Amino acid sequence: MTLFSKIIKGEIPCYKIAESDLFFAFLDIFPLVKGHVLIVSKTETDKFFDLSEDYLSAILLFAKPIAQAIEQSFDCNRCGISVVGLEVPHAHLHLVPIHSADDLNFTRDKLKLSVEEFKEIQQKIIAAIQ
Repeated sequence: MTLFSKIIKGEIPCYKIAESDLFFAFLDIFPLVKGHVLIVSKTETDKFFDLSEDYLSAILLFAKPIAQAIEQSFDCNRCGISVVGLEVPHAHLHLVPIHSADDLNFTRDKLKLSVEEFKEIQQKIIAAIQ
Protein backbone atom coordinates (compact mmCIF):
# COMPACT_ATOMS: atom_id res chain seq x y z
CA MET A 1 0.00 0.00 0.00
CA THR A 2 1.42 3.39 -0.98
CA LEU A 3 1.63 6.47 1.22
CA PHE A 4 -1.16 8.04 -0.85
CA SER A 5 -3.42 5.00 -0.40
CA LYS A 6 -2.94 5.34 3.35
CA ILE A 7 -3.91 9.02 3.13
CA ILE A 8 -7.01 8.17 1.06
CA LYS A 9 -8.05 5.50 3.61
CA GLY A 10 -7.60 7.98 6.48
CA GLU A 11 -4.70 6.08 8.02
CA ILE A 12 -2.45 9.14 7.62
CA PRO A 13 -3.95 12.60 8.28
CA CYS A 14 -4.07 15.21 5.54
CA TYR A 15 -5.62 18.55 4.64
CA LYS A 16 -8.33 17.28 2.29
CA ILE A 17 -9.59 19.58 -0.44
CA ALA A 18 -11.99 17.37 -2.43
CA GLU A 19 -12.88 13.77 -3.17
CA SER A 20 -14.76 11.78 -5.81
CA ASP A 21 -15.19 8.07 -6.52
CA LEU A 22 -11.97 8.14 -8.55
CA PHE A 23 -9.76 10.87 -7.05
CA PHE A 24 -8.63 12.48 -3.81
CA ALA A 25 -7.20 16.01 -3.52
CA PHE A 26 -5.22 17.33 -0.56
CA LEU A 27 -2.58 19.89 0.30
CA ASP A 28 1.01 18.88 -0.36
CA ILE A 29 2.65 18.65 3.06
CA PHE A 30 5.94 19.82 1.48
CA PRO A 31 4.60 22.61 -0.76
CA LEU A 32 6.56 24.64 -3.27
CA VAL A 33 4.27 27.58 -2.44
CA LYS A 34 1.11 28.14 -0.45
CA GLY A 35 -1.84 26.56 -2.27
CA HIS A 36 0.08 23.54 -3.65
CA VAL A 37 -2.45 20.69 -4.03
CA LEU A 38 -1.97 17.05 -4.97
CA ILE A 39 -4.60 15.13 -6.92
CA VAL A 40 -4.25 11.39 -6.49
CA SER A 41 -5.89 8.53 -8.30
CA LYS A 42 -7.71 6.16 -5.97
CA THR A 43 -6.30 3.28 -7.98
CA GLU A 44 -2.74 2.29 -7.11
CA THR A 45 -1.11 2.85 -10.46
CA ASP A 46 2.55 3.83 -10.41
CA LYS A 47 2.98 5.81 -13.64
CA PHE A 48 0.56 8.58 -14.54
CA PHE A 49 0.25 7.55 -18.19
CA ASP A 50 -0.49 3.96 -17.21
CA LEU A 51 -3.89 5.20 -16.02
CA SER A 52 -6.75 4.27 -18.34
CA GLU A 53 -7.96 6.83 -20.87
CA ASP A 54 -11.13 7.30 -18.81
CA TYR A 55 -9.04 8.15 -15.73
CA LEU A 56 -6.75 10.48 -17.67
CA SER A 57 -9.63 12.57 -18.96
CA ALA A 58 -11.53 12.44 -15.67
CA ILE A 59 -8.58 13.66 -13.58
CA LEU A 60 -8.47 16.96 -15.47
CA LEU A 61 -12.22 17.45 -15.06
CA PHE A 62 -11.83 16.75 -11.33
CA ALA A 63 -8.88 19.17 -11.13
CA LYS A 64 -10.55 22.05 -12.98
CA PRO A 65 -12.66 23.56 -10.15
CA ILE A 66 -9.77 23.09 -7.72
CA ALA A 67 -7.35 24.87 -10.08
CA GLN A 68 -9.86 27.70 -10.52
CA ALA A 69 -10.23 27.96 -6.73
CA ILE A 70 -6.44 28.12 -6.35
CA GLU A 71 -6.27 30.95 -8.89
CA GLN A 72 -8.98 32.85 -7.00
CA SER A 73 -7.37 32.26 -3.62
CA PHE A 74 -3.70 33.07 -4.24
CA ASP A 75 -1.70 35.79 -5.96
CA CYS A 76 -0.57 34.05 -9.14
CA ASN A 77 -0.65 34.31 -12.93
CA ARG A 78 -2.26 30.90 -13.17
CA CYS A 79 -2.47 27.47 -11.63
CA GLY A 80 0.36 25.38 -13.01
CA ILE A 81 0.11 21.63 -13.41
CA SER A 82 2.94 19.13 -13.13
CA VAL A 83 3.29 15.38 -13.25
CA VAL A 84 6.59 14.23 -11.80
CA GLY A 85 5.81 10.91 -10.16
CA LEU A 86 9.23 10.17 -8.70
CA GLU A 87 8.56 10.88 -5.04
CA VAL A 88 5.64 8.45 -4.53
CA PRO A 89 4.95 5.48 -6.86
CA HIS A 90 1.25 6.36 -7.17
CA ALA A 91 -0.25 8.32 -10.09
CA HIS A 92 -0.82 11.94 -9.13
CA LEU A 93 -0.54 15.49 -10.35
CA HIS A 94 0.45 18.74 -8.71
CA LEU A 95 -1.60 21.94 -8.91
CA VAL A 96 0.58 24.91 -8.00
CA PRO A 97 -0.14 28.66 -8.06
CA ILE A 98 2.62 30.09 -10.27
CA HIS A 99 3.99 33.32 -11.68
CA SER A 100 6.58 31.66 -13.94
CA ALA A 101 7.73 28.21 -15.04
CA ASP A 102 10.48 28.36 -12.41
CA ASP A 103 7.79 28.16 -9.74
CA LEU A 104 7.38 24.49 -10.76
CA ASN A 105 11.02 23.71 -9.96
CA PHE A 106 10.77 20.75 -7.59
CA THR A 107 14.45 20.92 -6.66
CA ARG A 108 13.86 24.14 -4.70
CA ASP A 109 13.52 24.15 -0.93
CA LYS A 110 9.99 23.41 0.20
CA LEU A 111 7.98 25.59 2.56
CA LYS A 112 7.61 24.66 6.20
CA LEU A 113 4.11 25.67 7.28
CA SER A 114 2.35 25.49 10.62
CA VAL A 115 -0.84 23.51 11.20
CA GLU A 116 -2.70 26.83 11.35
CA GLU A 117 -1.30 27.91 7.96
CA PHE A 118 -2.29 24.60 6.36
CA LYS A 119 -5.81 24.87 7.79
CA GLU A 120 -6.14 28.45 6.53
CA ILE A 121 -5.01 27.44 3.03
CA GLN A 122 -7.34 24.42 3.06
CA GLN A 123 -10.35 26.52 4.09
CA LYS A 124 -9.51 29.21 1.51
CA ILE A 125 -9.43 26.73 -1.39
CA ILE A 126 -12.50 24.79 -0.28
CA ALA A 127 -14.49 28.02 0.08
CA ALA A 128 -13.56 29.06 -3.47
CA ILE A 129 -14.49 25.76 -5.16
CA GLN A 130 -17.61 26.22 -7.25
